[in-house]
Amino acid sequence: MDYDVLILGGGIIGCAAAYELSKYSLNIALIEKDYDIADDVALINSSIVYDGVECEDNLMCKLEIMGNYMMNEITKKFNVPFERKDSLTIFESDYQSKKIQYIYERAKKRGIKDIYMLDKNSIGDIEPNLNINVKNALYSKNKGVICPYDLAIAYGEVAFDNGVNFKLEEEVLDIQKISKGFRVITNKNKFTCNMVLNTIPGDIYTVNSPLEKSIEKNNKKLNFMLFKKGAFNSSGNIINIINDNEEIQYSNTIQGDILLALKSNRSFQYEETLSKSKLLFNQVDHKKVSAFYHWSYYENKIIIDDSLIDKGYIKVTGKHYGQVTMTPAIAKIACETIVSNLNCMLKKDFVDKRREIYRFKELSNNEKIDLINMDKKYGKIICNCKHVTEGEIIDAIRRPLGARTIEGIKRRTGAILGDCQGSYCLDKIISILARETNKNISDIVKDSKNSNILSVRIKQFNSM
Repeated sequence: MDYDVLILGGGIIGCAAAYELSKYSLNIALIEKDYDIADDVALINSSIVYDGVECEDNLMCKLEIMGNYMMNEITKKFNVPFERKDSLTIFESDYQSKKIQYIYERAKKRGIKDIYMLDKNSIGDIEPNLNINVKNALYSKNKGVICPYDLAIAYGEVAFDNGVNFKLEEEVLDIQKISKGFRVITNKNKFTCNMVLNTIPGDIYTVNSPLEKSIEKNNKKLNFMLFKKGAFNSSGNIINIINDNEEIQYSNTIQGDILLALKSNRSFQYEETLSKSKLLFNQVDHKKVSAFYHWSYYENKIIIDDSLIDKGYIKVTGKHYGQVTMTPAIAKIACETIVSNLNCMLKKDFVDKRREIYRFKELSNNEKIDLINMDKKYGKIICNCKHVTEGEIIDAIRRPLGARTIEGIKRRTGAILGDCQGSYCLDKIISILARETNKNISDIVKDSKNSNILSVRIKQFNSM
């Protein structure tokens, strides 16, 4: 056998499973079709960590509660930005406000703590900026915000340092059952293994399970609008305003910006989405908007399908808006299922720590001086808007599973996400990426195959 376990898919769940399995004496590989891992994470690197209160489905609720509980330890261990936030859930219409009591009672039955019912006066004390008239609200002290891409990368890096073999730019074409184990066929290789953990939702191969089905999108759409830090006075609470046709969510990102997410049956235009922000803030300056885009919304059940575990095949099916919250729990459950079916032991030399990472703008002046003395490249600012240095960009490329694309640099460092949207720093980043990966400048891509930034060079220069 080439491997004990093959993990298919390098999304956040695949990387988390690789981390959990790397604790054991197993030969593991992860196969990902894209240039980079964690390509399933939203472009705005900030996600809500839910507490299970909003879930209609009991299984999804349990996964959210488990994941929420595990998040403090994981983010602290990996040095991943994570902040606990209070939240308000408000039903705008009188008819829907009666639903608050039902959700509150359901949360209590599920054993969710720190959940409270608030009257009109108490709501005003907690959220004075609210610009709508409401009778009651549900208050939770359990939620949070996290950088999901950073979490996924951390999972992958620690798994890599503990021996997991990551095979990028390989697309799985088929999975076949053989006399002992499986044969996994990609566009580049054929591998054999004892067990397969398939985290690619919707893909169907020769090996099918009884629960196999494609992923269905809900009719609802997500419209994101990102406001710059300081655009208006924000309490920092997560606020959900729900009416008959749509749901509006406000939250501060880890970076300090304000994110408005509008969930509706249709895609809203820029001006319509901007007007929704006035439900919370009287004064809204459109000049403070730094990003606006649409995203798909999923609310399918995530199922850890072990119906073929006797043959050695497990599949994680479904996509859900709370996937980031559920990931630690899903990975833990899948790992325990696999380990119970293999003869393996915990590693004595397992390193449960991420390699040090320096975020220059977050350091004190003395720490910056010490870092520059250690490596002069940390003293050269490449992205003025986000204060990202050449040293940080080089580190993002040279780290385990390092960046190979512009999108990989952007998500790891925050470069290009400032006011100028890369007009000042993009050419410099392309040059650094080409130099560090020993490629021509015209070979550098945005995020995937055939997304080249430059088709050809107009004239040969020593630098861009």
